[in-house]
Amino acid sequence: MQIEKYIQHAALKPGTTIGDIDMLCSEAVEYKMTDICVPPLFIKKAKALTDETGIRVSAVIGFPFGYSAIEAKVAEIVLAVIDGVDDIEMLINTSAVKNSDWQFLANEINTVMPVIRGRGKTITVILETALMSDPEIITACDIYGAAAVDHVKAGTGFAEDAMILERVQLLRKHLAEPVGIKVATGIKNYSFAKELIKAGASRLCCNNSLKLIQEALQQN
Repeated sequence: MQIEKYIQHAALKPGTTIGDIDMLCSEAVEYKMTDICVPPLFIKKAKALTDETGIRVSAVIGFPFGYSAIEAKVAEIVLAVIDGVDDIEMLINTSAVKNSDWQFLANEINTVMPVIRGRGKTITVILETALMSDPEIITACDIYGAAAVDHVKAGTGFAEDAMILERVQLLRKHLAEPVGIKVATGIKNYSFAKELIKAGASRLCCNNSLKLIQEALQQN
C-alpha cells in the first residue's frame, strides 16, 4: 500500500510557526503526498512552497470548536479563497449538535456551499466525533450527504476518540457514497492506518505522517 497517497500532512498546533510550514511542505513534496492542511494564516506560504507540485492546500475554518457565527465562517472562507486555498475544512458547531439544532446546521451548510462551489473549491466538514453520539453522527451524515459536501472528517485531533474505527464504519454506512471520509484522530501506527482505510477512510490527516511512511516501508 502506498500510504503516502492517503496522507494529509498537517500542522495545526496552536503554536505553528513559519518554520513548521516550511518543513511540512518540504516533507509533503519529498514523499509525494497529495495534500496538506494548515491554519488560514499560512495558506499563501503553503501555496508558494508547493507551487506546481500538484499538492492541494486545505485550511481549517472555525477551528477548533466551530462556535463561529455563520457569517464569520463565510468571511473566513472568502479570505481563504482569496489566499488560494484548494479545500475548505469547516468545523461543525458541536454546541448546535448537542442542542439538536439541526436546522441551524442545515442553514449553515446551505449558506456556505454556494460560496465554495461558486469559487470552484471543495469542502470538508469536520465532526468532533468523540463528543457525538451515534444518532447525532447519523443525522449529520444525512445533512451533509444531502448538501453534497466532498468529505466529512472524523475528529479534529484535539479530542481523542478511542472508538475512531467504529466511527469511520458508521460514517461509511450512513454517508452518501460520493462523500469521502477523512480521519484526524487516533492514527497510532501504520497497521491501524490500514484498518481505517479498510473501514472506509480515504484520507488520514496526521502530524506523524513520516512515522507511518517509515513503518509502511519496513513492512512492505
